[in-house]
Amino acid sequence: MRAGALQYLLSTLRLDSVEATCPPVDFSSITVAPSGIDAQALAALRAVTGDRHVSTRDSERILHAGGKSTPDLMRMRAGEVPEAPDAVVFPGSAEEVRAILAVCVERGLAVVAFGGGTSVVGGVDPVRANFSGVITLDMRRLDRLLHIDPVSRTATLEAGMRGPAIEAALQAHGFTLGHFPQSHQEATLGGYVATRSAGQASTGYGRMENLVKAVHLETPSGPFDVGSSAPGTAAGPKLLDAIVGSEGTLGVITSATLMISPLPKHKSYGAWSFPSFEAGADALRRLRHEGVRGDMPHVCRLSDTDETAATFKLGGWKAGALARYLVLRGQRTQALALFVWEGGEREAKARKRRSARIMRRAGGVALGPLPATAWEHGRFNGPYMRDELLTRGVYVETLETAATWTELAATYARVRGAILGALEAHGKAGYVQAHISHVYPDGASLYYTCLDD
Repeated sequence: MRAGALQYLLSTLRLDSVEATCPPVDFSSITVAPSGIDAQALAALRAVTGDRHVSTRDSERILHAGGKSTPDLMRMRAGEVPEAPDAVVFPGSAEEVRAILAVCVERGLAVVAFGGGTSVVGGVDPVRANFSGVITLDMRRLDRLLHIDPVSRTATLEAGMRGPAIEAALQAHGFTLGHFPQSHQEATLGGYVATRSAGQASTGYGRMENLVKAVHLETPSGPFDVGSSAPGTAAGPKLLDAIVGSEGTLGVITSATLMISPLPKHKSYGAWSFPSFEAGADALRRLRHEGVRGDMPHVCRLSDTDETAATFKLGGWKAGALARYLVLRGQRTQALALFVWEGGEREAKARKRRSARIMRRAGGVALGPLPATAWEHGRFNGPYMRDELLTRGVYVETLETAATWTELAATYARVRGAILGALEAHGKAGYVQAHISHVYPDGASLYYTCLDD
C-alpha cells in the first residue's frame, strides 16, 4: 500500500498510527480440536476418492473453517478457530460426489460444499447441529469445460472452475462469460450459481440468474437436473430459481450450463463527474430510461462524493489535475461515474457517443478514459487491500442493498447515516463510502464500504 494512501487513512480516520500493529498469528500455532470422524467413515470416503483426496490434517481443516467475511478473517488472524470440519474431501466427479453423499447419509455426517471459500455470509461455516461429524467437500478437482456450443452460445462447465480458469477456457474458443465479481480470482462457478452472484459488468452481461440455463446437483436423495437447454418454455414454476441463490442448502452443484458471449473486440472507456451523488444517479436513470436500447455500458459505476474524494486522493493516474480541472468547471464536490462499453469498435464508440449526450444534459463533465482504465487495472484489489488494512488495525466491512429510482437517494442517505450512527455510538471515528455498482430498469444497487479503527 502506497505511503500516500496510508497518510490519507491516517487523517481521515484520525488514527494515531498506520503501522502494522495487528499481524496475523503464525499459521502453525493455530490448534483445532481433534477430528471426530471415525476410522470406518474415513475408510468409506477414501474408498470413493482414493486416500490422497481425503484429509484430516489440521492445516486443511483450518483453511476450510470459514469464509472471507471480516469476522472470519479476524478470528483466523487471531488464531481462533472454534469450529473446523472433521475432514476435507476432494471429489473428482459428480459420481464421486454422489457416492460421498451416500456415505454421509449412512453415517450421519453433515456436508459443507466449498468452492473458492470467498463466502462473506457464513455459507461455508461448519455447523454440526445433531450430526455425528462434519466434512467439507472441496470442489477444486471439478474444473473442466464439459461442452461448448458456439452456435447457440452456451457452455457447460464443472462447478469447481475458478473465475480466471472459466475465462481462459472460454476465451480459447472466442467467448466470455462476462461475469467478474470482485471475488473473481478465487470464486468458483458453483459459488456464482449458489450465491446468485452479480459481477462488475452485470449491467451489460446480466447477473448470474440471467446467465444460467441448467444446473446439475447431487443431493442426499440422488442426482437432480433443473433447467433446460430449450431457449424458452411456458412451463412453471421455474425450479431453477430455487437453486440459483440456494447457498448450497439443496444439494451440491457439480456443473451448470450458461449463456456465453463473443469475446469483445473492443472496449471503450469513459468517466464523468457530477456535482452530487444524487445528480449522478439521476443521470444513470436517464441513461437507462431515455437512451437507445442496448446503449447501456457493460460496466456502470457511480461513486459518492466520499469514494470519489478517496479515488482522486489515492489515484496514481492524473487524478490531482482532474480534480483541479473540475473545481475550475464549478464542481467543488464531485461524484465520479466510470463506464466501459464493449463490442465491435464502431458499435462501442457509437454507444459511448450517444450516452455522452445524456450525461452532458444531466450536468456531467467528461473526464476522458483514464479513470475507467485505471479502475479496471485494479478492479480485483479490494480484498487484498482489506487484508493489508486489517494488519494495520483498520477494520473494513462492506454491505450491499438495492432500491428503486424513487427511493434510491433516501435509501442511500438512511443506510449511510445508520452505519455512521452505529460507529459513533461505539466511539469510533468511522468513514463510509458508497457506489452504485449495477443499474436496473427500475433502480440500482448501493454498495457501501465502511472503515474504522
